[in-house]
Amino acid sequence: PALKTKRGEMHRSGYNYIEIEDIWNYLKEVKWKKAKDLSLYEMVSDVLNVDDLLIDDYLKSKLNLRKREIYFKEE
Repeated sequence: PALKTKRGEMHRSGYNYIEIEDIWNYLKEVKWKKAKDLSLYEMVSDVLNVDDLLIDDYLKSKLNLRKREIYFKEE
């Protein structure tokens, strides 16, 4: 429920492309990377209080790692 709440908050703030998986992956890969034995209340607090801009920047950096190619060939 905390992830759904955060996603709804972010959608209302204009981050319509952010999904639950993006929020979770940011927290797991960045905020909790070195954390040990997190309690449920700490995790819920982190989900609800993480800065929207940090998640947005994280997602954009992940998208930039993808290889993008322009295809001129017609099908």
